[in-house]
Amino acid sequence: MPRMLDVSEDVRAEIGDEEADRLLAGENAPGSYDCTSCRTPGDSEQERTSTVLFVGEETAVLAFAHATCIPSQVVKVAEEQLQGAVRSITGTEAQAAPVAPAAPVAAGDQAVLGVTSGLVLIDNELHPALVVEPTAPIARPGSTGGGDEFLPLLLEQGFLPVADVNQKPAAIGGWSVLLAMGQLHAILQPGTGGGSPVAWWQAHQPLQVTEGWRAAANKSHTVLVFAAPVGSIGQQPREDLLRDALEKAAANGRLVAAAMPLAGT
Repeated sequence: MPRMLDVSEDVRAEIGDEEADRLLAGENAPGSYDCTSCRTPGDSEQERTSTVLFVGEETAVLAFAHATCIPSQVVKVAEEQLQGAVRSITGTEAQAAPVAPAAPVAAGDQAVLGVTSGLVLIDNELHPALVVEPTAPIARPGSTGGGDEFLPLLLEQGFLPVADVNQKPAAIGGWSVLLAMGQLHAILQPGTGGGSPVAWWQAHQPLQVTEGWRAAANKSHTVLVFAAPVGSIGQQPREDLLRDALEKAAANGRLVAAAMPLAGT
């Protein structure tokens, strides 16, 4: 029976016309599935379903999601990340780190990005948020000066300064937050020349989020991403302390943010 599948041109180009046509005809597509974004059941015979292709250096995994959660797309990540997703799909859960460092955002060879998750109350509604803070100053590629260019680099990408944490950040085009099998895997940025998204930050191990965070993300399909220079936020053990740190950073002009849609595998 034909399935109500969305197969994007990028996905079709990766898997080939023959395989895409078999999927659309229902030959290789499952009827029921667990949405890899919101983790709730879906049925490709009854509702529009996105095909999402997770591509590593040597491995590719095709998964399915509600079209209302994420569009059909190709997501390129490191082979190690993909193998981690495969292990979680097959039931071997990877250990999640509370803070997941990643490669430098710019030329600062000693800097990694720390990412923590939390809920932020705005207009009496809880919003899922990620807070990004480097472990050292971030240099602009090719620069020799000692200044911290983390915020200027993000402003050039479309992030906006936060004057008031009680105001929801504006959306940023082309960026997204990758939640795979209910765990946080990456923050994706637009690929060069309009290509497939690439990882701006990527967890070494999938980052566990709370049920409350995931429920809020599934409700809004949007994650608020805050970023601040090294030393602005710190590791806060409670969400009220995290909120206080965000407000202090905003008051000092050291906080930028953007709203990003959820992506999935």
